[in-house]
Amino acid sequence: MNKDLLNKILITLGFILIYRMLAYVPVPGVDLDVIKEFFDSNSNNALGLANMFSGNAVERMSIISLGIMPYITASIIMELLAATFPSLGKMKKERDGMQKYMQIIRYTTIVITLIQAVGVSMGLNSLTGKTGASAIMLDLNTFIFIATISMVTGTMLLMWIGEQITQRGIGNGISLIIFAGIVSAIPSAIGGTVELVNNGQMNFLTVIALLIVILATVGFIIYVELAERRIPITYSKKVMMENQSKRIMNYIPIKVNLSGVIPVIFASAILMFPSTILSGTQNEYLLVVADYLNPNSYTFNLLTFLFVVFFAYFYASITFNAKDISENLKRQGGFIPGIRTGDTTKDFLNETASRLTFWGSIYLGAVATVPWLIVKAMGVPFFFGGVAVMIVVQVAIDTMRKIEAQQYMNKYKTLSAVGL
Repeated sequence: MNKDLLNKILITLGFILIYRMLAYVPVPGVDLDVIKEFFDSNSNNALGLANMFSGNAVERMSIISLGIMPYITASIIMELLAATFPSLGKMKKERDGMQKYMQIIRYTTIVITLIQAVGVSMGLNSLTGKTGASAIMLDLNTFIFIATISMVTGTMLLMWIGEQITQRGIGNGISLIIFAGIVSAIPSAIGGTVELVNNGQMNFLTVIALLIVILATVGFIIYVELAERRIPITYSKKVMMENQSKRIMNYIPIKVNLSGVIPVIFASAILMFPSTILSGTQNEYLLVVADYLNPNSYTFNLLTFLFVVFFAYFYASITFNAKDISENLKRQGGFIPGIRTGDTTKDFLNETASRLTFWGSIYLGAVATVPWLIVKAMGVPFFFGGVAVMIVVQVAIDTMRKIEAQQYMNKYKTLSAVGL
C-alpha cells in the first residue's frame, strides 16, 4: 500500500478515535444515573434514533450528544437557498465564494446548536429518576449556560473533525462520523438481542428472521448502488486517430441512485430536529406532536419516505449537470448515436437521469421504511429501520471507491515519473 494512502487512512482512524473519546465526556452538572434510567424506558422513540446516530453519546449526555446533525441541517438550509437564489448558487461555484459559503454554514450550525442545546437543557430540568432525584445537579440558569457552551463546543469539534477527515483523510468526513457512530452501537445491540433471547422476551426464530431481513436489505442496497445506465458515446475518426494510444471511455455511466446517502441523512436530520427540542416537554399538545414523530410510528416513517424522495430529486438535480456533460462531449468531438449535439443531448441526458432518479428515490424511500414495517410485523421489541443499514453500506461502498481511486492515482503518478 502506498505511504500517502496509508497516512490518510491512519489520519482518518485517528480522528474517528478522537470522536469516540468525546462521546464519553459528559456535560457538567448532569446526573448520569437518572439519564440512563430515562433512556432505558425511551429507547424506541426519537431519542433512541438520535442516540443511535450519535454512537450512544446521547444516553451518556456527552458534550457531542447533539451530534453532527446541526451541521447537516445547516447544509440543507444552504443547499435550498443556493438552489433558490442564483447569486448564492454562483458564490458556491467560485473558489473564494465557496469559502464564504462554508463560513455561512458554520455560523448557521452554531445558531441551530444553540437552539437545540437550550431546548435540551430546559427539558432536563423536568426529568427525574425513580427515586425522585433531578437529572441536573446545578442551579437551572447556571446549568443551561454550562450545558449550552459544552454542547456547542462539542458540535464545533465534530464539525472540525469532519472537515479534517475530508481534507487530510480519505474524504467523506461527515458521513464517516455518522458511520462510526452507528457501527459503534452494533456490539451493544448484539448483546441486548442475546439478553432478550436468554430472558425469553424474543424468540430465537425471530432473531433468525431479523438476520435474514438485514442481509436481504444489505444485498439489495449493494445491488442497486452498483447499478448504472451506460449511455454509448461515439467519437469522430479524427479524435480516435489522435488518441490511438489512449483509452477513451465510450459510454456515460449514470447511476440509478445519483444522490447517494445524502437524502437519507438529510431526512433524518430534519425529523430529528423537532424531536430533540420536544424531548423533555411536558405540554400535552407538544407531547402529541412528539408521539407523531416517534420513529416507531407510521407518521414518522411516512414522512421519512416523502422527505427521502424529495431530497433524492433535489440532490440529483445538483450533482448531475447535463448541460456541462453535453458541452464537454461537443468540445471533445463525441456524440450519442442518434442524438444531436447541444441542447438535444442535454435534454436526452436530463430525461434519462429523471427516469433513473424516480426509481432511485423509490428505492431509497423503500429501504428507509420497508424493513421497519417487516420488523414491526414480526413484533421485535426494539427500533430497527433501514436508515442505519443504508448509511453504513453506502458509506462503506463510497469509502472503498475512494481508496481504490487513490490507489489508481498513485499508480499513474508512478508511471508518469518512471516511464514505461
